[in-house]
Amino acid sequence: MSTVLEVSDLSKSFGGIRAVNGVSFSLDEGEIVGLIGPNGAGKTTLVNLITGVHRVSSGRIVFQGEDVTRQRPFQAARRGLARTFQIVQPFPAMSVVENVGAGALFGGSATSKREAMALAREELAFVGLDALADAPAASLTLPNRKRLELAKSLAMRPKVLLLDEVNAGLNTAEIDNALALIRAIAARGVTIVIIEHLMKVVLSITSRILVLHHGELIAEGEPHAVVADEKVIEAYLGAKFAARYRAEAQNG
Repeated sequence: MSTVLEVSDLSKSFGGIRAVNGVSFSLDEGEIVGLIGPNGAGKTTLVNLITGVHRVSSGRIVFQGEDVTRQRPFQAARRGLARTFQIVQPFPAMSVVENVGAGALFGGSATSKREAMALAREELAFVGLDALADAPAASLTLPNRKRLELAKSLAMRPKVLLLDEVNAGLNTAEIDNALALIRAIAARGVTIVIIEHLMKVVLSITSRILVLHHGELIAEGEPHAVVADEKVIEAYLGAKFAARYRAEAQNG
């Protein structure tokens, strides 16, 4: 597999606060990587740096061999770096297909409205929303708004897709459906980074996990090994729980 994205010693400060501190990692083509950490760990800030929403304080981002450290969000989208947002806010006055078409036209490679709408209908069929293509976006349920967000990102023809809390607010059956869809996206050759709090989800779908804490990458590797790492347990549950976990492990 070839490397599609490299992040080197990336940092971001907001005033005196170091939100991301010296983070380095790489992504290979077609893999699904989990990005986890406690609230406030810097996960969304890291995604915002990669996609140009925030300017990098220091460090380097290389996408498909090109230095994109100073790119703006529309440039990231057109290069093939797409993302979803934790709070899904479609254009409410537009139809479902128009929302996706806007992504294809303004964030993707579509050169005409006709081409964008054709792409939009194709991706709506892929995510299972083709029957609601002409419905107002404001009428969608939360699970379908999440699917709309995915379709909009896919219409940009991404090479890397960054998913921010895509399962938040969904029930067990809806999460299972969302995971099946994410696997189908990865099968198309799209590299996926998924920010997720549910360990069940992370363990079931990722091949590798990155763990952030206080803006630093404290662990990286195979999912089951990472979640058993004492540093990770302490970051999530505190030093007392980590000590108890270590004692229980030693006592069998």
